[in-house]
Amino acid sequence: MEDVVTAPSTEPVFELPDHIAPDALVECVPNFSEGRDPAVIAEITRVIEATDGVTLLDVDPGKATNRTVVTFVGTPAAVLLAAWRAIAKAAEQIDMRHHQGAHPRMGATDVCPLVPVRGITMEQCAELAHILGAAVGEGLGVPVYYYEAAATRPERANLAAVRAGEYEGLAARLVEGGDPPDAGPTLWSDDVARTGATAIGARPFLIAFNINLNTTHTRKAMKIAALIREKGIIRRDERGEIVRDADGRAVRDPGLFKKVKAIGWYIEEYGRCQVSINFTDYTVSSLHDVVDATRRVADQEGVVVTGSELVGLVPLDAMLRAGRHYLARQGLNPGAPDSELVEVAIQSLGLRDLGPFDPRERIIEYRIQQDGPLVGKTVRDFVDTLASRAPAPGGGSVAALCGALSAGLVAMVGQLTTGKKGYEAQAEAQNDAAVAAQALKEGFLADIDADTAAFNGIMAAFALPKGTPEEKRARRAAIQAATREAIEVPLRVLERTVQALPLIEVALQGNDNARSDAAVAALTARACAEGAFYNVRINLGSFRDEAFAAEARQRADAALATVRQFCDEVSARMADEL
Repeated sequence: MEDVVTAPSTEPVFELPDHIAPDALVECVPNFSEGRDPAVIAEITRVIEATDGVTLLDVDPGKATNRTVVTFVGTPAAVLLAAWRAIAKAAEQIDMRHHQGAHPRMGATDVCPLVPVRGITMEQCAELAHILGAAVGEGLGVPVYYYEAAATRPERANLAAVRAGEYEGLAARLVEGGDPPDAGPTLWSDDVARTGATAIGARPFLIAFNINLNTTHTRKAMKIAALIREKGIIRRDERGEIVRDADGRAVRDPGLFKKVKAIGWYIEEYGRCQVSINFTDYTVSSLHDVVDATRRVADQEGVVVTGSELVGLVPLDAMLRAGRHYLARQGLNPGAPDSELVEVAIQSLGLRDLGPFDPRERIIEYRIQQDGPLVGKTVRDFVDTLASRAPAPGGGSVAALCGALSAGLVAMVGQLTTGKKGYEAQAEAQNDAAVAAQALKEGFLADIDADTAAFNGIMAAFALPKGTPEEKRARRAAIQAATREAIEVPLRVLERTVQALPLIEVALQGNDNARSDAAVAALTARACAEGAFYNVRINLGSFRDEAFAAEARQRADAALATVRQFCDEVSARMADEL
């Protein structure tokens, strides 16, 4: 008989503040104080996997540390529920009174950071951490300390400070006038002795990354690491003695990069040294800048960087930034498709030095979402489906496709212009327009499937039972909710088209040989806007929320007028020029 995971009957319902997008993407990386008992680890991960809306990405147990690092992602409400369930299961399964391990820890769930991935800010993740912490403290009776971006006091921003004294020092902190937690029990008890305390916080995505060296001399690797990391290197005088300050502490010269931690070590498995790096905020110090600098520093030491190794997962944004950087260094337009940018990044960073690197497995967004069923079709399959008796895809999906085609043409013109003789003054504008167009293209592509999904949602709502008054009320509410989605999707397609207009204008100033392509970008943008407008208006006819309907109608009218005026002007210009 198949095992059934049952959630606690008292589990909370997590309601998000209105300003947090329900479809945003959050990563959660809880660390549990158990790395030796597979059965306990399985119990914890099962409740995570059983939560709708989250995807379990990685489970990394360590015997020496007696600790397991779990990584999962999902929508905000789903991540909060999965995290709460996992913390509850850990509190049930792990008795901290008997725990021993090499890694610092203070509770059954030692830390539980929330990481913004897409559509959510660090500040909003800190809000989520407080929501989760309150539920853990009140519902599970576990003391909770907030850290990093969620810290309520400056001294608690650093995890090491929060965890000072570890589990063994917790009893002394939980006394009257001691160091009370932010949520949960403030005094030591038998229950707290079993669970310990948990640190819940919000932090940037941490990238674990190793740079491979062609040397076996660990001192060389350690020096290179010290030169690039934020902590820097100990200063020595002309005799080689350590320079100390007035208090006797070693003086350090700061390293090259903020938010970078690094050490040098020898890996017997590879027969070479590595510089092992943690990027605690890749938006401050990027993969490509650190790799480039390490190559220069290593060269000064007579060492060659042979490539690199990613440990775990990496955000797509970090790879796209690297791809654009290396294309720009070649004098090429960085507004290439994501797939090309990712491949450029893989090759330029040397990520296949030690073995295969499959971006579908190593990039976090690719692990959890794929192209929708329509976008994933061939052109022929899409058109054949469109031309069938099936009511969807229809005009809304075709409108979004036109928007994607328009943005794609803008990016193409930019790439055909950058680097061409006579267009040097336009390079920056064409580069920026192409990069922005690629982002718009991805949004339009996603809405091809979103529009069809919205239509299917309406059909599903109409199919609901209506035999009782309660069923009728539920059916009417479902129809209205589905209709609102069917309005919002084409409305955002229409308004995104307005964002494309200045990019089309840049394309019209680009390579003369691609002038007609830029003009077709305007034509397809107009088709996109007109089609999306029709879909907004047809669904407004059956929508009962008059205030929302009036606002949507006003927004749609204004956007369409802007697109029409721009495209009329382009058509007139093209008639004169050609």
